[in-house]
Amino acid sequence: MDVVIIGAGAAGLMCAIEAAKLGKQVQVLEHASKLGGKILISGGGRCNFTNTGASSDQYVSANPHFSKSALSRYPAARFIELVKTHGIPFHEKKLGQLFCDGSAQSIVDMLENEAKQAGVRIGLGRSILGITRRKLPQKKDTFHIETSQGTIESHALVIATGGLSLPKLGATAFGYDVARQFQIACTGLDPALDGFVFGEHEMKSFGGLSGVSIDVIATTQDGHSFRENILFTHTGLSGPASLQASLHWHPGEAVEINLVPGIQLAEMLMSKKKSGAQTLVKNVLSEFLPSRFAEKFCSSRIPSIDGTLTMQEMTDAGLTRLAHDAHAWRWIPSRTVGYSKAEVTRGGVDTNELSSKTMESKKVPGLYFVGEVVDVTGWLGGYNFQWAWASGWAAGQAIGQGT
Repeated sequence: MDVVIIGAGAAGLMCAIEAAKLGKQVQVLEHASKLGGKILISGGGRCNFTNTGASSDQYVSANPHFSKSALSRYPAARFIELVKTHGIPFHEKKLGQLFCDGSAQSIVDMLENEAKQAGVRIGLGRSILGITRRKLPQKKDTFHIETSQGTIESHALVIATGGLSLPKLGATAFGYDVARQFQIACTGLDPALDGFVFGEHEMKSFGGLSGVSIDVIATTQDGHSFRENILFTHTGLSGPASLQASLHWHPGEAVEINLVPGIQLAEMLMSKKKSGAQTLVKNVLSEFLPSRFAEKFCSSRIPSIDGTLTMQEMTDAGLTRLAHDAHAWRWIPSRTVGYSKAEVTRGGVDTNELSSKTMESKKVPGLYFVGEVVDVTGWLGGYNFQWAWASGWAAGQAIGQGT
């Protein structure tokens, strides 16, 4: 066999298709019983398969330049053209995010059809029991992959097994274990694109708001800002803005949330006070925020504000402070929810160990890593799929061309 690819997700299937199109014998091995498990559940079952604005700027990595080569050579437009060729209807939801009009199954079917037409062999339900590499005099080194259904030999081996997120879909540390087996370094790993869990103080102040959603700007300590919704849960915050922020957050750091973006709240509060209206403070804030949240936020920021305090009873300093805190609610999450809910794993195989052009290991010729297992993690909104397509394409091209 020319190449064995372990993992039948987005990156693995794309790599298989490209290598096979260039004449290589390709075997894909997948321990699950079906293809593309993560594809099928993404985007609420409609697969946010790429983002029209994808560039290296939307990815987190110890080497922020690493993703540029693959993303520039296989941009979103290339995958969109493939989707169009297969007649799959799709639409842009917002911010360049492209979704299937129908089921995510259409993307899996497209990849499976492309793979079959190219001659790719796909083996499902194949557990990997061990991998060894043998050096042969005057011949190419070979990898021996021992599976639950026998041993396969190949000249190239691609690890496309993803990260630790969503273990219910079968996620494991397999890819990182293979890297370490061959003395290839990995960076630290963390759940990302994940909800935040409140600390004791925030839980006491904002518990009971599950289901409340607010359009905000969430900013992390390193200065990244995201304008989307937050969603209160039983234990903390979820929603797109929280998930985006989690990618740039590290334990102990604060998250700052502008609850009223685009509104000059201090001026409006002062104007309301000058009007002489005997309006409750919480009711004024409810003009801009959900009433359940407004009441709890008032009492949490200024303890003297109770349910009956009016605007006329507030000092100018008190209103200014309340407005400031609404524009800059700063708090420290206790943690993120964890891999059970996280959409991706931040970190992975160290990019210093790989060629950015081919995704091949610099230490172990013939060994490639693609997709989420690599230390390249994208924002929410189709960016991680685009990295899977691009990195898989880059490796497939390199293998197919024998480079």
